[in-house]
Amino acid sequence: MSRERDPLAVGRVIGDVIDPFVRTTTLRVSYGSREVTNGREFKPSQVVNQPRVEVGGHDLRSLYTLVMVDPDAPSPSEPNLREYLQWEVISYESPRPTLGIHRFVFVLYLQLGRQTVYTPGWRQNFNTRDFAELYNLGSPVAAVYFNCQRESGSGGRRMYPM
Repeated sequence: MSRERDPLAVGRVIGDVIDPFVRTTTLRVSYGSREVTNGREFKPSQVVNQPRVEVGGHDLRSLYTLVMVDPDAPSPSEPNLREYLQWEVISYESPRPTLGIHRFVFVLYLQLGRQTVYTPGWRQNFNTRDFAELYNLGSPVAAVYFNCQRESGSGGRRMYPM
């Protein structure tokens, strides 16, 4: 799929949050029975509870770090961070967009080994590229995002593809 038609590029996740990458791992994220697909809309009440995450790869011994960020927050962003197949580093905080539509992006990285990623010392202005560089994570192996806005739906509207 060309980058111009890639939903992550069209939704500006590639560019705003991560650089272009080659997907090498399956990432499925769902809230209840609703799977997160690029650009799908969720209401805050639908994403209150931690999502179910399934990571598939070729080696079942692999460890992954999953970062969830809101690049549209006024001071992007406080990450939700989880090491999969190991432990939770930062507990899940449900999305609470205040104005307009926010993209909530799940970025999955392959870890080099156990206990190689730690709680970030910073949460304001979190940057996925800087985080990946600090912990030598390399490029993402998978990513997916959803759109969310306040329940009342007030505020400016930016459209991102479904």
